Amino acid sequence: MTAAAPGFSWRSVILPAFLPTALFALGEGALIPIIPIVADDLGATLAIAGLIAAMIMVGQLLSDIPSGWLVSRIGERNAMIWGAIFALLGVLVSVSAPSPLVLGLGILMIGIATAVFSIARHAFLTTFVPVSHRARALSTLGGVFRGGWFVGPLLASLVIGLTGSAQTVFWIAVGGFVAVILVLLLLPDPEATFGRAPVVREPSGEVVTTGEAEVEAESRGIFSTLWHHRGVLARVGTAAGLISALRASRTVVLPLWAVSIGISPADTALIIGIAGGIDFALFYVSGLVMDRFGRLWSAIPAMIGLGIGFLTLSFTHDLEGAAVWFVVIAVVLALSNGLSSGVVMTLSADLAPPDDPAPFLGGFRFITDAGAAGAPLVISAATSLASLSLGVGAMGVLGFVGAFLLWRYVPRYVPKRR
Repeated sequence: MTAAAPGFSWRSVILPAFLPTALFALGEGALIPIIPIVADDLGATLAIAGLIAAMIMVGQLLSDIPSGWLVSRIGERNAMIWGAIFALLGVLVSVSAPSPLVLGLGILMIGIATAVFSIARHAFLTTFVPVSHRARALSTLGGVFRGGWFVGPLLASLVIGLTGSAQTVFWIAVGGFVAVILVLLLLPDPEATFGRAPVVREPSGEVVTTGEAEVEAESRGIFSTLWHHRGVLARVGTAAGLISALRASRTVVLPLWAVSIGISPADTALIIGIAGGIDFALFYVSGLVMDRFGRLWSAIPAMIGLGIGFLTLSFTHDLEGAAVWFVVIAVVLALSNGLSSGVVMTLSADLAPPDDPAPFLGGFRFITDAGAAGAPLVISAATSLASLSLGVGAMGVLGFVGAFLLWRYVPRYVPKRR
């Protein structure tokens, strides 16, 4: 407790924000390793399996703009509940899918739900956590999310080992999303815990909380914002988009590569879970590096590491020790990804105009989500036209392009730290 926030306690945000996030991330994290496996079982080609796995990121991109509007209309808590319900429906569609097409629809629904849940959760913390504690709350939230992506695949590996079927992992996600819904429904109204929420009156006359107003402002006028700030967004925004692209590629490439070289579903989930643990362990270190040495000391080594990892992986597919190389590269990618934890959000906050940051933050998020959605689609297209190795190698090259853009433009646009 601080003088700046005499009524605030960290315990007050554990149940309404951190616990639902952990449960949601656990359910989603359990699914990530097995999506290409299930698609393969349904008869999808390797390229189509990659396309289906990419639908989570595509769903998030499609839902970015309407999610802010929805949160401002029904409130943070209700939006989190409906996001979890829609994710649950997506899982039920996926687990009963008779074809790759229906599976892709279910995964797309989960991606849409993820955007709604994430934006509502962000609005909740903006409303109820004082500014003096907000950065630490958002950083902790990121760590909780990564923790879910660490535990989820490990649970998936255990369930596959016990049942022999990747399909059963969908029920972990069902349990996680149902738990999110129950936690949010059973909790008392947030205002009973935090006191009356701070509100603002919009030009239309509608009264909304400060968090709801912020996420709606981020969703409003995305394309005019992109044009108005086209200089910085075309340079630093593109670099940040490439960071997101390589991160998203990692979540698609690893399970897809495992399928292509014949690693068992249980081992695939275990390897990805261990890599997630390494990623999770570094999220705080990344923040320390950025605060002490500057943003580039986190971002550039991470992009170079991701570039080296993807490029190396692209040459190992037909080697005798392909499985060993897969494990080694999974660890390298996890180390690199962990080192970049929080750098995209930090750069967007550094660059946002202090007098009206919300539209800029929305435009920046749109670019980074477009990168996250586009990269797996590129990998799928390359796999269809040539080979998975070509798509993975292309991502490696983009890692070095992103590192160059960061080195070239971040010092120009990001204010110097004193």
